[in-house]
Amino acid sequence: MKNQHATVLHVEDDMACAMIVRRILTDIDPEIRVMHVSDGQAAVDYLFRDGEFKNPQSSPRPQAVLLDLRLPRLDGLEVLKRVKAEESLCCIPVVALTTSDARNDISRAYRDHVNGYLTKASDHARLVKQLEAFAAFWLDWNSCVHLQ
Repeated sequence: MKNQHATVLHVEDDMACAMIVRRILTDIDPEIRVMHVSDGQAAVDYLFRDGEFKNPQSSPRPQAVLLDLRLPRLDGLEVLKRVKAEESLCCIPVVALTTSDARNDISRAYRDHVNGYLTKASDHARLVKQLEAFAAFWLDWNSCVHLQ
């Protein structure tokens, strides 16, 4: 993997799903560091280094964000808007990983500058393939620069 010790911020309120995604990503590459938050406000706090996430050592900038759209406290599309509007964060790839395959959600996400949209596979083997493709493209093949 090109980005040794890559960090992925996974924003997901379903703890079972979060554990499965973490397990799959670390099986793909044990060097991937998955940081998990369970609501949209915590994602904004993490990315903007606010509150409990002020320390960059314990809350490193992610190389990519996997973002559920249906989140408590702050909806995923609002998180996306805030991230893409902030100059220091807008270059971080944000990929929706959500159960919604509604055309309206997909078009709204792309209007708000999501970098990719994955409808969560219902079977494990397909989810593994989705996350392998995510990791290969966004953490290995893609060139990205983070503004500080």
